[in-house]
Amino acid sequence: MKTIIAAACLLSAITIVAPAPASASAQQGLSAPQAVVTPARVPDAADRPYPGGPITLDIDATDVTRSVFRVTERIPVAPGTRTLTLLLPEWLPGEHKVAGGIDKLADLRFTVDGRPLAWERDPVEVYAFHLTLPEGARMVETRFIHTAPLVPAEGRVTMTPEMLNLQWDKMSLYPAGHYVRQIRVQPSVTFPAGWTVFTALDGQSAANAGGKVRWAEVAYDTLVDSPVFAGAYARKWDLGRGVSLDVVADQPAMLDLSPANAARFRAMVDEAVATFGSRHFDHYDFLLAVSDKLGDIGLEHHRSSENTFETEALTKWEAFDWSRNVVPHEFAHSWDGKFRRPARLWTPDYRQPMQGNLLWVYEGQNQFWGLVLAARSGVQSKQTVLDMLASYLANYTYQAGRDWRSIEDTTLDPVMAARRPKPYASLARTEDYYQEGALVWLEADQIIRSGTAGRRGLDDFARGFFGMRDGDWGELTYEFGDVVAALNAVYPYDWATFLDTRFNRPGQPVPSAGIERAGYRLVWRDQPNGYDAGRAAKAKSTSFAYSLGLTVGRENIVTAALWGSPAFNAGVVSGAKLVAVNGLAYDADGLRDAITAAKSGKQPLELLIQRGDRFQTVPIDYHGGLRYPWLERIAPGGPPAGLDLLLAPRTASARK
Repeated sequence: MKTIIAAACLLSAITIVAPAPASASAQQGLSAPQAVVTPARVPDAADRPYPGGPITLDIDATDVTRSVFRVTERIPVAPGTRTLTLLLPEWLPGEHKVAGGIDKLADLRFTVDGRPLAWERDPVEVYAFHLTLPEGARMVETRFIHTAPLVPAEGRVTMTPEMLNLQWDKMSLYPAGHYVRQIRVQPSVTFPAGWTVFTALDGQSAANAGGKVRWAEVAYDTLVDSPVFAGAYARKWDLGRGVSLDVVADQPAMLDLSPANAARFRAMVDEAVATFGSRHFDHYDFLLAVSDKLGDIGLEHHRSSENTFETEALTKWEAFDWSRNVVPHEFAHSWDGKFRRPARLWTPDYRQPMQGNLLWVYEGQNQFWGLVLAARSGVQSKQTVLDMLASYLANYTYQAGRDWRSIEDTTLDPVMAARRPKPYASLARTEDYYQEGALVWLEADQIIRSGTAGRRGLDDFARGFFGMRDGDWGELTYEFGDVVAALNAVYPYDWATFLDTRFNRPGQPVPSAGIERAGYRLVWRDQPNGYDAGRAAKAKSTSFAYSLGLTVGRENIVTAALWGSPAFNAGVVSGAKLVAVNGLAYDADGLRDAITAAKSGKQPLELLIQRGDRFQTVPIDYHGGLRYPWLERIAPGGPPAGLDLLLAPRTASARK
């Protein structure tokens, strides 16, 4: 140490002039390429009208046999325009990630005055197409085919012989350099003859003899926010307050919604308006496909929503009670997510990346309202909503990933993971801002109710924050401080610390406080609750998540292993096939019986598993029995608990 210090002192007294260091590769005589700078060629969006005038967009959607949409787009250009960049929408509101259909765009061709025009795809921004126009060009005609998926392996199926779901963003190009609200479009679509067409777009004309339908000229952002459902078998219900339920189905019998259950949807509309105290739409369409052929979807829009139900969800009401939450969830988004949106989630066009910041308000609080509106209206039973809350809480009771990753960080998961399955979701976490967000907002509601002796709750926040400006169907953005201020206006509390701790900090306690404050607690029983049982039946899977720590799917394949669970610790992971249980051929009932029998014994349960060409007998030393989550009242028999009061109807139509 002394020698080093002395040498350092000597060097500090001497001025040294040294040559510039050569790179390590140059010193060794190796090649060393330099980066090529690629100039940015796509202009940023400016809040100015597109000078060329309205775009004409015509789509031929009649080829339901081959599942293709044929697009013809006429894009006028201002005099003197020599270059034009056209974009396919890439970042879509509600998707929280890149969701454009660039891989489905095919046979792209441009012409000017009937002459072919060369085009170049941007090598960096592959959703952009650059055109050099001839002198005097006034109109660019674009033709391409949107090749809709034929099978789920190719993507979400959007066209079948009986119905289609047309999303304008997948089959239209728009000029770069402008806010999308500053671009005008005149749309039309030709449908199969005799089909019924549903959309929130205004000015819909009756189909002509060829099945062509036109709508009024519209801003491009409104067009993209107004998808179409159309089908051979369709029915419409008026739900009041300018709201309709527009249903297409695989078969006519699937449309047999009883008057009593139609009234539950009407009550849901009344409950939503009562909760938020306003309407941010002039009219609203629930676009609903009752189908096992069209791909599943639940996507919010300002004046409509895209939804799918199981084929018997309308006709076997009680049996499919578990499946209908998508409709109240997406409806609540008209207020929470569309009228008011986090500032970093709003973008001026579909090219600028969105940031997931505050999705625990946009989606988390909306998940809360979807549950509340479902129970208050009867679109789902109160018991089903309790079962959903139990399922949410159980997941976080055993989630190892909570120790290292915050809820706020999971808001970036759609971008990072694109909603693909993960090897160990319980360690990696997924989009927990939805369900854990709902549990935290339940806690906030109960803090307000406790502090105000039941006089106020999150309903008051909803009216003040999302319900402002009744009749305004524009858009407002907000930041974290706006949420805190609105909560303090309802009930003064250290909301900044509360929200920051719950959402921005990892290692938080299991989010049971809201449920417990509301008079309920999580308990474990040996049978699945109705919500979990329904989901398992749809997925054709069996859950042993909270006993052994695994879920078994089709062909007896393990589809998930809970990090740190008995099965995980024994080496059972996703992809393993269960062959035998305690020496007997595997089936789900046999494993249930073996888990139950192990409660009274000391011998480990033995699984024979297959991974690839290897077979292995795995002992699992577990004796806790079957465990499935439920909620029960902490003090049964007394007056209604806080959760009972929260989920109780507010309107006369819901009380009938």
